[in-house]
Amino acid sequence: MIDALARRAAGQAAARRAASEPVTTPTPDFAALFAAERSFLWGLCDRMTGVAADADDLVQDTFTRAMTQPPARTDMPWRPWLVRVAMNLSRDHLRRRRRSPYRGPWLPSPIETDDALPAYEIPAERGSPTEGRYELLESVSYAFLLALEALTPAQRAVLLLRDVFDYSVRETSDALGLSEPNVKTTHHRARRAMAAYDRARCRPDAARHAATQTALARLMGALASDDVPALEALLAADVHTLTDGGEFPAAHRPVRGRERVIKLLRGLMRKGGAKAIPEPRLINGLPALLMTYDLPAKFAPRGVLRCEVDADGRITALHGVYASRKLTAVH
Repeated sequence: MIDALARRAAGQAAARRAASEPVTTPTPDFAALFAAERSFLWGLCDRMTGVAADADDLVQDTFTRAMTQPPARTDMPWRPWLVRVAMNLSRDHLRRRRRSPYRGPWLPSPIETDDALPAYEIPAERGSPTEGRYELLESVSYAFLLALEALTPAQRAVLLLRDVFDYSVRETSDALGLSEPNVKTTHHRARRAMAAYDRARCRPDAARHAATQTALARLMGALASDDVPALEALLAADVHTLTDGGEFPAAHRPVRGRERVIKLLRGLMRKGGAKAIPEPRLINGLPALLMTYDLPAKFAPRGVLRCEVDADGRITALHGVYASRKLTAVH
């Protein structure tokens, strides 16, 4: 009996000593960690901000934080901690961006994609890119990213983690520092704000791919030949254009209506568009054109032209992105 009590006391003393001693953890291999986690974090940050260059900066800041202020236990899996830091930084960045004035319409960054996934991204660790409510490729489409702009930073973060990256309520709670009831409420409000998008989902499937490619070819052909009837047949009556010029001269307001859009396009062709060199690219999951211009230095040297089409193949929206910071993911 005495021996048993002595052994128990000795064990308790050893436990107290172990608890008072610092935990020794291995020194992380940050180069390997960066290589393993960069693409996943970039995908999160790009969807949170809609700007590829901002995603680059946020991922860099996340790993700087990992090296200068690492978690207490570096022997534990790093991804949850990295996601928590990246999402906090992204939400803060999004709040600052929305408080700052922006010259003209704001459009997401074009990013080059292959036939399945964004070029800079790997699937979530669960393996399948289609387990969430929205597929990974759909979640970088222009229609989806523009719809996300209606959400608050918290709603955007919850929706992305829950419906794109298939995080559970508990995982989302841990990643964002929100209570589980708060996550559920925020998620419900985010889905409600996405209702208009959900009624007309923009899945970059084969049919939409073909329709978009055909529409762009017809548009360039009609502009090159100044074929007004062809333009009238191609453009929907309520077509509109948005131009994100950034530091370059551009239309600072949307242009709406078939006649006004045709007038704008023909005017641009006369001012130098006829000399533009179009290169077909797969941008944000759908065909688009990388345009290279031979214009005076004050004008954009290049830009991305893309469109949305309706069920009849008519163009309903034209987007032009010329801001140099928006084109860092297009080469």
